[in-house]
Amino acid sequence: MESAIVLILAAIAIYLVAMLLVGVYYSKKNTSSDDFYLGGRKLGPLVTAMSAEASDMSSWLLMGLPGVAYLTGVCDAAWTAIGLAIGTYVNWLIVAKRIRVYSHRINAITVPDFLAKRYHDDKNLLSCIAAIVIVVFFVPYTASGFAACGKLFTSLMGLPYVPTMIVCALVIVVYTAMGGFLAASVTDLVQSIVMSVALLVVLGFGVNQAGGLDAVMANAQSMAGYLSMTTTHDPVAGTAAGGYGGVTIASALAWGLGYFGMPHILLRFMAIEDENKLAMSRRIASIWVVISMGVAVVIGIVGNAMTKAGAVEALTGSDSETIIVKIAMLLSSFGPAAALIAGIILAGILAATMSTADSQLLAASSSVSQDLVQDFFKVKLTEKSSLMVARGTLAVISLIAIFIARDPNSSVFGIVSFAWAGFGATFGPAILAALFWKRSNKQGVLAGMVAGGAMVFIWKYLVRPLGGILGIYELLPAFILNTVVMVVVSLMTPAPEESIVKEFDGTVEALKK
Repeated sequence: MESAIVLILAAIAIYLVAMLLVGVYYSKKNTSSDDFYLGGRKLGPLVTAMSAEASDMSSWLLMGLPGVAYLTGVCDAAWTAIGLAIGTYVNWLIVAKRIRVYSHRINAITVPDFLAKRYHDDKNLLSCIAAIVIVVFFVPYTASGFAACGKLFTSLMGLPYVPTMIVCALVIVVYTAMGGFLAASVTDLVQSIVMSVALLVVLGFGVNQAGGLDAVMANAQSMAGYLSMTTTHDPVAGTAAGGYGGVTIASALAWGLGYFGMPHILLRFMAIEDENKLAMSRRIASIWVVISMGVAVVIGIVGNAMTKAGAVEALTGSDSETIIVKIAMLLSSFGPAAALIAGIILAGILAATMSTADSQLLAASSSVSQDLVQDFFKVKLTEKSSLMVARGTLAVISLIAIFIARDPNSSVFGIVSFAWAGFGATFGPAILAALFWKRSNKQGVLAGMVAGGAMVFIWKYLVRPLGGILGIYELLPAFILNTVVMVVVSLMTPAPEESIVKEFDGTVEALKK
């Protein structure tokens, strides 16, 4: 087993060194803040598609989603995945090209910058609020990624959680700080490939070790509510855990609304070199998301069958999120070649984590250095100073995220769901209004963002615990409140200036060409 561990570590080490080399290579290509934040808008369709989806899925894909399916069955995981698949396609279909063209026309390089310039917010209040929201929600989101890294190595070799989590965080910080957006995007492409290989290998090996597809299905069918789309399985009581009605289904599908407000995904849309190639990117991204999430859910089901067959130990609580790690470790016992493959699988979990964390760190650091320091506080910085501030901010945010991630018992799925709701409810309606509603104004968008962001916290901690029909995912009520407040306030305040309307109409005409 020791030789297997060495080979696994060798595969992971090679992967980590490769990511650092990418950062070194692209560090020489960052000559301005536009290069650092958007890669000079030079992304091709394949890199745009795969980096957007790799940065979207995070460790949730290889840990959170299979873990939920392992414990409670199909229902929760499947409805969430369906909502995300729909959200992915619609976001690429209606938002991607429009925000690419609009942001380029008004020279916006971050999401807060886009909102401020779209509504001619000279005081940059929109930019300030948006930047604060990004930092508030991205820090715990990034922390969940660091936590996933720590869990990986703790499960793998019993190493201390905190030191290994810090080492992984440092690798992410170094290559992101050096290479900026281009490094993050190119590594995300590589990481999406590694994630895909990991999912497929784990699925095939897992089915084999569980005794075949018939054994997997027999095990799933033996558990009450496990394969149902309207009930979940209670792993403690061994019974179905009540109804999963229309409101709960709508709550799970609401995950898809989050896409309209994800800064790190919107930045990929803004950065593509040729907006006419976004249709190709949409097809690649949508197909990959559907297949990868479907496989992840099935792996959770297969993992449960492996436990029943005695191949993998029983996992409870947040430990269920390590099911792929356990399967990889079992694979490593089948010889040197299998150990190297297991190393690639575990590198896939690192890839899922790193592909999201690097994008989040970039978005958060740009919000501070560009949107707060330069735009809101009017601090004049040279290009070199701006890059230094961005990299320094990235380091500080990473330290805070490391502090939050120090608890190994935190749930990846839980942290990600809250941050996802925060971004979706705060930015989603604002971005859609900025792109599609000419009558919207900065007063309405600002009021909606504040209302939506506040409602995420209120619903999560005060309303949702009441249960019943109020126990729905906080993204849905917060998204609705943001939309209502934005529309009402926009209509109650003066219409946008003529120059803003002309910019909007000009963008619409440009999209028709």
